[in-house]
Parts: sequence; structure tokens; C-alpha cells
Amino acid sequence: MLYRNIFKPVLFRMDPEKAHHLVIGGLGAGVRIPGTLAAMNSMYGITSTPDMTTELFGITFPGPVGLAAGLDKNAQAVPGLSASGFGFMEVGTVTPQPQPGNEQPRLFRLPSDRALVNRMGFNNEGADAMAARLKEWNARPIPIAVNIGKNKVTPNEQAASDYESCIRTLYPYADFFVVNISSPNTPDLRNLQHGNELKELLAAVMAEMKRQEQQHGSAKSVLVKIAPDVSTAELEYMVDTIQSSGAAGLIATNTTLSREGLTHPDAGQAGGLSGRPLTERSTEIIASVYRQTGGKLPIIGCGGIFSSQDAYDKIKAGSSLVEIYTSFIYEGPQVTRELHNGIRELMKRDGFAHISEAVGADHR
Repeated sequence: MLYRNIFKPVLFRMDPEKAHHLVIGGLGAGVRIPGTLAAMNSMYGITSTPDMTTELFGITFPGPVGLAAGLDKNAQAVPGLSASGFGFMEVGTVTPQPQPGNEQPRLFRLPSDRALVNRMGFNNEGADAMAARLKEWNARPIPIAVNIGKNKVTPNEQAASDYESCIRTLYPYADFFVVNISSPNTPDLRNLQHGNELKELLAAVMAEMKRQEQQHGSAKSVLVKIAPDVSTAELEYMVDTIQSSGAAGLIATNTTLSREGLTHPDAGQAGGLSGRPLTERSTEIIASVYRQTGGKLPIIGCGGIFSSQDAYDKIKAGSSLVEIYTSFIYEGPQVTRELHNGIRELMKRDGFAHISEAVGADHR
């Protein structure tokens, strides 16, 4: 209860972005103090058990609950977050060149809606800076995915070159990659989800991955992160294209532009909405993708997970793994262990001996 009773009241009185930088910077610096990682593991870590371990993309995930991209944009806090009960984590979104992102303020808490609105705009220090940090922390206990995007000044016609550049720079240091084409905060980025642009982008990405595999002698997987704000026809096209591209899976979903049902005064702020209002929509997208692919395209479910039931609903809808972001901000690092243990209890209640047996259970 340390976070909820002591740290959260202080942090929530601060500007959201300043609080964010304080936490990530503190985690990055704090783990260099002897004993800090052991203490964090003791307080927040999970006990990996065979029934909750997932083999996917040729990678062993010690638990099903991961950290979504956006919290650790520059891989500053990988060791500390790895000791916070996650089974895996994403860093980024990273772009080839550093960029400041959009003007501040650009991050807003909506406590009454259990939500966040952000229009950060891929603010990050660039791929080279991330590579240097991940190289330093190459011995790590959980899989690390690198979420890649394009610089704001790069036109969509040249977007593929930015994704290729990120892959070349970061290939040795990522366990897998996530192609971000669904953030609403970079102009025209979501257009890359549709038509020939998606097909051509993924073809370029997969070709670069093959080149890096040959150079480094190890194969790594690519996932695509999709938006929730799509029609049924658009979703079907995206999924078909992703599946035929050779990508290993997808993440459903990114933030939403919808503001339906919100009550907080900052609900009208521009940007992507995450948190509780996204719970049902992201689960619907997961179920649709699972049905369309017959469960053959692995899904990582993301969006509005605050309770173990939220996470379990996404697993039964078709997610092999899940990710959190907003609930980590509101509930603190203890939420990961609570989710992990809660999913295990629900799984056993339903008679499943292994978490993989629960994946897509709603469709059987």
C-alpha cells in the first residue's frame, strides 16, 4: 500500500508529465543502489510457475501481464520495471532521430473516469540513445519489446525507412519488435493502417528483419499495434494484411479518440484516451481478431485492464498475453502481482491447468 497511501497522493498533486519523469528517472537511478532490485522483487515481483508461463514467438514469458509502450519511452528504467512483477515490457515508442514531441501540456489525468489523455507525440531521445541503454542492461529477467515509430517530419511515403532504421539500430537489443502505426498523436500516422500503405510498410519491415536475422544469426518477431477506432471492414483488412505479411501477431489496442461517457472536465483535451473507458472496446477487437484468424494469429490484449477479471476477459476473448499502462499509474506497482495472482485463481476456478487453455475460451 506504499504507493497508494504515500506516493500517489504526492504524485497526483504534481503535473502529470513532471510526475512521470520523476518516477522513471527515480527508477533508473535507484536501481544502481545495492539491494534496491532485490527489495523491489520482494515487494512487487511474481513467482513464475509452469502453469502461468507462456511460450510465444520463441520466447519464454514468466507471466502473462506486461507493461505497454509509453511509460518507459527511452529504456531508462528497464531494470526497475523488470523487478515490478511484469512478465515482459515494451520500451518506446522510439524513432530514428530524437524529437521533442508535441507542445506541453500534453498529458492529463481523468480520475473520475479512471483514464488518461495524452498527446505526447513520440517524444523520445532516438534509437541510438535507446540502443546504448539496452546494451548496458543486456542481462535482464523478462523479455523486452521495442516499440518503433516514424519521426513526425518523415512523410508517410518515406515512413518505411524510419521503421527500417530503428530495426537496424536496435535489432541486437530487442527480444521482439512492435510496429506502431496506431498512435493518434502523430499526424497521418494512422493512415498507415489502411490500403497499400500498410501492405508496403510491413513488406519493408519484414524484409529488414530478414536482413538483420541473416546478419546476426538470430530470428526475432514483429507484432503490429492497431487502433480501436476502426470499422469492421477496416479491421478485417488490417488483420488479413498483418497475417499475410509474416508478422508474428498483433497488439489490440492502442488509445482511442472516442470520448463517450466521460465525466471529467479534461475529457475534451485532444489526444489518445487510455484506461477504463477502453476496457470493453479493446476486448471486442480482440474477440473479432481471434474469430477472423481462428486463433492462429497471437494477440496481446491492451486497454482498460484494472482488475484480474478485466485481464481474464481479454484472455478468454483471445489474448495470449495482456499489457497494462493506466492502471499502473493509478494503482502502482503492486497491481501487477495482484493481476497475476488473480488471473491464476480465475483460471483454476474454471478448471484450466495452464493459462494457454483459457486463451480464446469464449469461442469454444
